[in-house]
Order: sequence, then C-alpha cells, then structure tokens
Amino acid sequence: MAEEGASAPIFDSVALIGLGLIGSSIARGIRAYGAARRIIAFDSSQEVRARVSALGIADDVVEALAAAARADLVILCVPVGVCGEVARALGPHLSPGAVLSDVGSVKAAVIAQVAPHLPPGVQFIPAHPIAGTEYSGPDAGFATLFQNRWCILTPQPQVDAAAAAKLTAFWTRLGANVETMSAAHHDLVLAVTSHLPHLIAYNIVGTAADLEEVTQSEVIKFSASGFRDFTRIAASDPTMWRDIFLNNKEAVLEMLGRFDEDLTALRRMIRCGDGDGLFALFTRTRAIRRSIVAQGQDTAAPDFGRAAAKNDPPAGR
Repeated sequence: MAEEGASAPIFDSVALIGLGLIGSSIARGIRAYGAARRIIAFDSSQEVRARVSALGIADDVVEALAAAARADLVILCVPVGVCGEVARALGPHLSPGAVLSDVGSVKAAVIAQVAPHLPPGVQFIPAHPIAGTEYSGPDAGFATLFQNRWCILTPQPQVDAAAAAKLTAFWTRLGANVETMSAAHHDLVLAVTSHLPHLIAYNIVGTAADLEEVTQSEVIKFSASGFRDFTRIAASDPTMWRDIFLNNKEAVLEMLGRFDEDLTALRRMIRCGDGDGLFALFTRTRAIRRSIVAQGQDTAAPDFGRAAAKNDPPAGR
C-alpha cells in the first residue's frame, strides 16, 4: 500500500468529471497518497456537487464544466455513452499539454467518441481501473479502492511517452498495478472477464424474479451463496452497464456466442451422464479460482470474504 506523503505530487491539479464511486474514490486516493496538489470536482448533478462539498473530498467543486478543464489531468468518470458529449464541451477549454483520461470499461468506443473533439497538444490516454463495488455515489468511494487492482491504459501510438509515464505513475501512486494494451484487445479481454459475467448475472436474477412470483418468495427466502453473489453483481449501476453493453457489443456478442457453445456442451454432459467430463470441467474452473486468489485479486476467506469486508459502505449507498 502506498504511504501517505511518501513522494512529491505527480500532477499539480486533477479535475474529476463525475463523482460517483470511481470519481470519489480517485479524489480520496489523491488526497490520501499525495498524487496531486489540487483536486477539482464537477458533476452534472447539483445534489452530488453539494454532497462532494459537504464531504470535503475536493479542493474546488465547480458548477461549470469549463471551469474544470484547466487542470493538468482531467479524468472523465462518467458513463461511456456520454463521454463524447462531455469531450465536445471540454475540448475548447483544455490546456495545451494537458492529459485527458477516463475510467470506462470500454475503450475503442470511447476513443472514437472523444478523440475528434480534442485540440492539438492534449494528450488523450484512455484508462480503465478494474475495481469497484455494487454501490454508487460520492459516499460510496474510499481511498483504498485501487490498491493491488489493475489499471489498463490504452494509449494510441501518437501519444507522448512522457505523458503516458506520468499517468502510469499517478495510478501506481493510488496503489494500482498498471498494464498497457491496445483498445481492441482490452475490449475483448473485458468482454469475457467482466461484461459477460454481468450479463449472465442480470439474466439469472431476472429469471429468478420471474420464478419468485411462482414460488411465493421462496427464491429470495432460500437464496444460497451462489445466487446471493449473482445478485451482488446484478445490483451494479444500470446506466453504466447499459452503456457498456451498447458500446462493446461486438466483443460481448462474440463472447456470448462462445458461452452458448460451452453451455450446449455442458448440457450434453448432464444429459448423457458424463460424470468424468463434468469433473474435469469443474476441476479446471476451480484451478482458475485458486489462481485469482493466489494473485491477490480476491480472498480465500469464507463467503469470498465479502460478509466481513471492512470497506463496504452502509446499505443503500
């Protein structure tokens, strides 16, 4: 974990556009680990702006998007579907040499939406911190959200190497492990590791909701740990996930096709009584789970450690 005050600030000023879970966690991380001297916050919601001011997690909470554009680093923490609209409004006000980034779970579509609106000299470096909870809003954030999580950067070839190195240092200061890859590769990887699991969770919980009427509350009453974990995933922000699926549909549909094929094979094993096949599959999938724990991306504690998570915000946030 990074030590508070260990090094000089990486950026003089950072502007956060959108103060939900990720934006407010970045603000708290900047303050906790000294990643910037000044934090500027903007959110389209007056209620959110007021709450950010009350929480004191930013130095300046501004009411106009243009007022947030003069920072050295500007990070779009908004749903991917509106990144282009925000970039169009920000573009004329960005300072030469500034770094513009984002936190979206889709990269190729964000690049296509944002890049046309940027003036020469602005370094656009898309990013995706792979961290989060099912909670949202400025109260949900916490400074350690990115500790030992991955943040993927997808800079285009023309981006200045020094600017990319500076953004890498910023995320490292917040505790993240940083890796660089192409936008297309990122979108394919995330389609299988994040987007498809969310799609499956939404579908299973939706099916259970239909069955709930038939079983007269038994689905919820007797929910086992597996279903409870699906409901945790399916409780994620609906606007964000709607935009993710619409903006990464090619990769998601490709992974969904692969999933359909594997599901057909699994159905065949069950129908044919192929115990050896089922055992081999479950052994292989258990090994993947153990690898995730071994790399520090989750804990082996009972119930995946979530029941005793110290950083979980109170219910309702």
